[in-house]
Amino acid sequence: MLLYILLSIVAIISLIILFTYKRDTKSNYSWLEFFAKGKDAGFSFGELQLLRKLAINAELEDPSTLFWSEKQLDRCIGELIKKAELTGEGRNQETQDFLSKLYEYRKKIEFEHPRYKKGISSSRSIGETQPIKVLVDGLGVFKSQVIANSDRFITIQKPNIPAQKGMINWKGKRLAIYFWRKDDAGYVFDSYVLDEAMARGTSVLQIAHSDSLFRTQKRRSIRARTHKPAYLYLPPAEEAPEKVEVKPGLRCIIEDLSDTGCAITIGGKGVEGLRVKVQFEIDGYPVVMNGTVRSVEYDEEKNRSLLHVEALPPSLNTRNRILAEVFGVKPDYNYNDNLFNEDESNTEETPVLSMEGSNESK
Repeated sequence: MLLYILLSIVAIISLIILFTYKRDTKSNYSWLEFFAKGKDAGFSFGELQLLRKLAINAELEDPSTLFWSEKQLDRCIGELIKKAELTGEGRNQETQDFLSKLYEYRKKIEFEHPRYKKGISSSRSIGETQPIKVLVDGLGVFKSQVIANSDRFITIQKPNIPAQKGMINWKGKRLAIYFWRKDDAGYVFDSYVLDEAMARGTSVLQIAHSDSLFRTQKRRSIRARTHKPAYLYLPPAEEAPEKVEVKPGLRCIIEDLSDTGCAITIGGKGVEGLRVKVQFEIDGYPVVMNGTVRSVEYDEEKNRSLLHVEALPPSLNTRNRILAEVFGVKPDYNYNDNLFNEDESNTEETPVLSMEGSNESK
């Protein structure tokens, strides 16, 4: 009974607080909807007070749009980063935790886009040049590539089978095909070889189509295309993670970047399974990503490789800095600075970096 009374009191107090924010004196905006949507999105009341201030500073016409619009949310995140940098609060753990939560929510909004959900169901939708892995019954797993895709069959590069395996009669051979579709997910399907042939001077296999593709793990991070110079190192096993090097390493180019890894171009032939360290800069700050080379795409003609690096979990500060780069969040230091300089003791809004009440149950 006492618990019921306490819960009722908390609910009443919350409603009173909400209704005090019902109308903003400047814009006549109803904050009740903002707090309701924010609660549904998983934010605590203390966090919503902070988001309210950020929305005002970003001059959002409809602050509740930050709960579904990447552009509006990015503006609010930019305001938070700007305030943190101007006040030195960027090193504050509480600020970094909240930034991380906003980036996770930002990722959730992005993954609602149809391109991440639609997928494909037929092998006829596989694009040419798609890298694949081929499980050959009784022989093992081999790399290959789609050469052409017609209505009747898929033409793939014949897997390079070691000579000691002997002569192989490919016709009728059963295969399992795996591939990762960019910005989508992994797929697996069963097939068999219809015929062996030559195409463009290359030995190929013509394999049967399947309309029963199995969609496996989905992308868990957002990748951004880039062309960022970096250095590659082979760190010793005992080295501390994210140690910044002062001497240059092997020059490389980051082709895409996420908080879970990157793809880099290097000269020469890369090696799978290597532990590596990639060091680069974001807005003048050194960023270090430790990880393992999971796959290599080697271009023999140009003698260069594209390395796909799976990163170890980065520190929170590093992750937030990488995600700011991935999402293109850039604070506007020429925008609305007067709101940060006003005497907040004369206003009803919560100070931008105050998280008072953020531990309130959701």
